[in-house]
Amino acid sequence: MSMLTRPLTKADYDEIVKVIDRWWGGPTSALAHPIFFYELGRMARVVESDGLLVGFLFGFICPDAEVGYVHLVGIHPDYRRRGVGKLLYASFEQDCRREGCKELKALTTLGNEASVRFHQALDWTVAEIEDYAGPGRMRIVFTRSLTNR
Repeated sequence: MSMLTRPLTKADYDEIVKVIDRWWGGPTSALAHPIFFYELGRMARVVESDGLLVGFLFGFICPDAEVGYVHLVGIHPDYRRRGVGKLLYASFEQDCRREGCKELKALTTLGNEASVRFHQALDWTVAEIEDYAGPGRMRIVFTRSLTNR
């Protein structure tokens, strides 16, 4: 299977908002806010396989910090566990290094064990942080230093 990673286009964004709820198994399209294309889309990536969009990563560099932040990742259900996520993260990391980032960061909710296992397999640090998203709203925070590698 041949896979290509490249920057996000408007056509890609339009396709993502059509398929994201199905790919995620529930209402998620609000997380694919247009800001992640129009204002923050420079760092967003997609993966194609034989011309078919099979994965995306919405990420950006945090203002006033040297941190690349992964906001949202989606993988076509038929292409999971085939290296699409790893390819997206490697491409985003490369872009962040080129921009001078010192760290990568991502979040998930408690109970998302697939996300925890994925980030651990890529050697990210995992921390459960109480009240991260407000009172009583714990989040799992993933970080990866880019200076030690």
